[in-house]
Amino acid sequence: MSGTPRFLTLADVADVLNTSQAQVYALVRRGDLPAIKIGGRGQWRVEAEQLEDYIQRMYAEARTFVEDHPFAEAEADAEVSND
Repeated sequence: MSGTPRFLTLADVADVLNTSQAQVYALVRRGDLPAIKIGGRGQWRVEAEQLEDYIQRMYAEARTFVEDHPFAEAEADAEVSND
């Protein structure tokens, strides 16, 4: 078995994504990031594989956005000169 645990806490996920625990909790509650509740206190856990799947989906969404909204050098130059 590898050194990476199968399940991660929301704090662990926040560290991986370099974001806050509150943001990770929002991702879980919206259903964007699959997670399970365990134990009597219902602590959230995210399976490492689910986190990797989420990251890959976000890369795919970013690629689609970039393809649908190409960056034009002329637009960037115009914005800089307007500042």
